[in-house]
This record gives sequence, structure tokens and C-alpha cells, in this order.
Amino acid sequence: MKVLCLPLLSGIPSTVPGVMDPDMTVTTSLWRSPMPVSAEELSDWHDRPGALQRLLPPWERVQILNIQGQLSTGQQRVVFRLVLGGIVPIRWEAEASNYQRGQGFVDVQLRGPFAEWRHVHRFIPQDEERALLQDEVSFRLPGGFLLRGLANRTVRKRLDRIFRYRHQVTASDLHRHRKYRHLPRQRIAITGSRGLIGSALVPFLTAGGHEVIRLLSRPATPAYDDGTLWHVWPAEEPAPNAQLAQVDAVIHLAGENIAIGRWNAQKKQRIRESRVGPTRRLAEALAALPSGQRPHTLLCASAVGFYGHRGEEELLEDSPAGEGFFPEVCQQWEAATEPARQAGIRTVHLRFGAVLSPRGGALAKQLPAFRWGLGAVLGSGQQWFSWISIEDAIAAIYHCLMEPSIQGPVNIVAPEPVPQRTFAKTLGRVLRRPACAWLPAPVVRCLFGELADHALLVSTRARPGKLLATGFTFDYPDLESALRFLLGR
Repeated sequence: MKVLCLPLLSGIPSTVPGVMDPDMTVTTSLWRSPMPVSAEELSDWHDRPGALQRLLPPWERVQILNIQGQLSTGQQRVVFRLVLGGIVPIRWEAEASNYQRGQGFVDVQLRGPFAEWRHVHRFIPQDEERALLQDEVSFRLPGGFLLRGLANRTVRKRLDRIFRYRHQVTASDLHRHRKYRHLPRQRIAITGSRGLIGSALVPFLTAGGHEVIRLLSRPATPAYDDGTLWHVWPAEEPAPNAQLAQVDAVIHLAGENIAIGRWNAQKKQRIRESRVGPTRRLAEALAALPSGQRPHTLLCASAVGFYGHRGEEELLEDSPAGEGFFPEVCQQWEAATEPARQAGIRTVHLRFGAVLSPRGGALAKQLPAFRWGLGAVLGSGQQWFSWISIEDAIAAIYHCLMEPSIQGPVNIVAPEPVPQRTFAKTLGRVLRRPACAWLPAPVVRCLFGELADHALLVSTRARPGKLLATGFTFDYPDLESALRFLLGR
């Protein structure tokens, strides 16, 4: 999809994008992209909970602290926390108003890093099925003329990266939801909603008009109304029947993070128990519901660790399980859903590869070293690395949710796995940093303990057979395009 930087439309102040006004204080830039929906649908998406969260680039250290009001009610005030330069926290308050469905709205800075900020969002109809999304930003930097001149170019380049990302996400989300707009919106219960995958999936669903119930392992108070319902389910207790009755689907993502902490006997026990026990209790609770109150779908997380170390073998969903700790855990994990399947609930096992995002997981852990030019090939570097971008991962989950023909195991991986050496070299190239270091296998084992042999040095060449066979399309099928998108490069 092209994001165009074009001259402004008639009726808009006649400044040139990316160029200062004659008084040399205010800079205006404009981004315009085609969207696969009507102007009304485009504005509805922006008005729903979750849309703003979806538009935050993952490489920017920004957090929504509070949201008050809603666009369609006339006024919305948002408070962000930014970290500039990686060290300076800044509070940014903005107010959106003048919302007109099918036309647009305006937001202005009330308090923040700019001396002045005005952002005009426009939804321009093309026909009944297409619109243009146009973002026009005018800003003035604080400080004197010299300081503004030095910083202006940097700010413009940063904004260009941000808005290109926003337009790509908006177009992709709208395309995904448009495919199933003939189907009713669903009421979905989700565990693990604050993890890496869940925190991206929830706003994707709510911005698409679905209702989400978060099942949390411990009490928590939301910072603001994000459009979801919150209920507590301690994983060691029976699943809450009252919250599961009358939902359309359950997405079970919760489990001990395998990448945090050194692996030992206690860590491995937590990994197993956090997956198998809660999954079995959840499946039993769903099966025990009256037939008219059961969800029609259960999507349960699993992993390509199911296949174990398999060298050069290409692995599809019907490939047998491997040997060792993690294949055993994955088999028990998937088997724990059996009560739900026997009760007639469509059950899908989401066998995730490494989900790439700078917000967490394998990529986030490696970024600091790579940014310092210390990126390394692990072991031989020939072991196959099955990965998927966070955006394609949540889209694949949605595909499994909405396609009733899909059941059983589904490999949630990109169609182009790579050797670990290729991953290291590609990440270094995207960051414009060398990736020349090499950590022999004994050193990897010394640094990471048992995690090395269960994850880092394992060769798993998984393919997304079922996704491709059921018509799923990847936005980022190759590693370099995925990394450039995720890192704003």
C-alpha cells in the first residue's frame, strides 16, 4: 500500500507538506492513503475503543495513561506518556473535537513537547466501498530560530515514519475486518490479554466492533475505559462459568513466559503447570455449560516447540511430535482441551513460532545488543528459526476465529522461515549495525542454561500449511519487510 505525501486539498490552508510557513515557525505535513472501506466505516473504526492503541508504533516508547470521552460524543481527551531520546519522560495531553462521521475530526495539543500542535484527520469518500485517509499535521517547535531549524528535520522524519506505520495498520485492519463484515460481531473471552500477543489482539478486536472480556489471573484496575470487561480468574481455580456463559468464543493465551528467568527444574514445572492445568480446567468448564450457553469456538495457544529439534525437515500441522521437554508439554497442553472438543466446541491449537515485536519476546531481547553492534550468530547458525510478525500473528488468530472450517493444530508462522544466521544478518542490516559476533553452542548454554537446548539452538522449520490452504494472506511474509515495518526502518 502506498502512503502518499501530496499537496494539500482545496479548502485546506495552502502550505506545502514538510515545509515551513513564511513566518518560519509552523511546519505542515500531509499523508494520504487509500482505504478499502467507505468514509463512514473509516470514521467508525477511529471512533471505537482500541483504534488509538492500534496506531501507536511499537518502536516508540509511548503509553496511553488516560482517555476521557469518545469522539462521536463531541470531545475526547487523551493523556500519553512519551520517552524522548530513550531517557526523558514527557506527559502529552491532547484533545480531539469537531468529529463528523464520514468526514473527520481535529486534535490539538493541550500540553506536551510542542509549542503548537494541530492534527486534522480527514476521511474523504471515493465511492461506496473506498475512501482516502488524510492526516494533516501542523506543528511549531519550542526554542529559538536556530534550535527549531536544527530539530525540525528530525521531527519531520520521525513523524513520517509514524504516519506511514499508522496508515499501513489502518488499511490492514480494515481489510481484515471487512472480509467478515457479513458475520455478526462476537463476544470473546480472552486469557493472557496483557501479554505480548494479547495486548495487540484486544485492541484489534475492539476496534473491529467485537466485545472482549478479559480473564485476568489477579485483580487489576484499568487506567481508563478501553471498552473491555475485566474479570478475575486465578489459574489454579476452576474457570468462571458465569463469565464463560453466553460468549461466542474463548481465546486462551495465558502461560508462564519461557523467556523470563533462567531455566531450572522449578521454571520447567511452572511452564508445564501454567499451561496444562488451567487449560484443562477451562475446557472442563466450557464442556459443563448447558449446550445453549457454550461458546462455539475455543482457540488455545500452543507452540511450534511441539515438533522439537528436526533439522532440515519441513514441518506441517500433521507432522508428528518431537521428543524432549517442550514437545511433551505441547502435547499435554493440546490434549488438555479435549473436554471442550468432545462437547462439540470447535477447538483450534495455535502453534506459534517466535512472534516478533520490539515490545517483547525474542526480538525485544536481542535489540539492545544488535543496536550496539554486538548482534551474534548463535551456535552453528544453521538451525531453522520459525517466526511471524506480531501483526500477522493477530491477523492469523482472527482468521482462525472467523473461519468455521478451521480446527485442530494451525502453525502460526510466516511462510519463509530462516536459518538463525540469516535472522542475525538481516536484523543487523535493517538496523545498519554489524552482526559479526559468534556465540558457540557451549557459550550459549552457559549464558542461557536449558533454554539454549529447548529453544535457541533448536532447528524447527515449520510451514503455515493450514493458513495458506484456507486463504490467509500475510502482510509481511519475508523477514526483512517484517523487521523494517516493526522497527520503523
